[in-house]
Amino acid sequence: MDDLKTLFATGYRAHELQIFNQKHKHIPFIKKAIEAKLIPIIEDGLEWVITPGQYGFDLWVCEVVLELKSLYPQLKLSIITAFMNPEEQWNDEKKEYYHQIISKTDYYGAVSHQPYVGPWQFQARDELLFRKSDGLLLFYDEEAAEGSAKYVKEKALKKHEENGYELVFLTAEDIQNAAEEESYDSYIDSYEAGYDEPVE
Repeated sequence: MDDLKTLFATGYRAHELQIFNQKHKHIPFIKKAIEAKLIPIIEDGLEWVITPGQYGFDLWVCEVVLELKSLYPQLKLSIITAFMNPEEQWNDEKKEYYHQIISKTDYYGAVSHQPYVGPWQFQARDELLFRKSDGLLLFYDEEAAEGSAKYVKEKALKKHEENGYELVFLTAEDIQNAAEEESYDSYIDSYEAGYDEPVE
């Protein structure tokens, strides 16, 4: 993946995963799975991660990228939305979270400089993100749930066949593995912590 300089990252929206706030217990495992996918690509020379910034997977990717910037200062983050002020209808908690993230991005823009008008804005956004990127990180799992990411997956597969566009999938299994690894690590930590105690 040496020629993968710009990665388009997208996937399920939070509500498609039945996640309705930032305190959901699965979010840390999703972020751990994102990190596991990103690090090898970054170490191969990735420079930009670009995302539509939808509430859900897109913003968790942003959080992970912002955390990884301390280790990989060359890494840059961009959010390119379909239209202006996509967060207008969100509640205050979501808005605040979104504004915190966009304040730390290296580039923030909208494809259409007007509010939501119609679905063509999403198509224009995806066209642009595909054009600007060398590969896609997609959180999509047909067995788990259909959803908005299906259209992106079909388009990416077509691009992959036509010109070798890179595809990196993140599935429910990756998240399951991250969760199991996490609980194994914490088991080992607590086991080792108690290991030095003198035996009666």
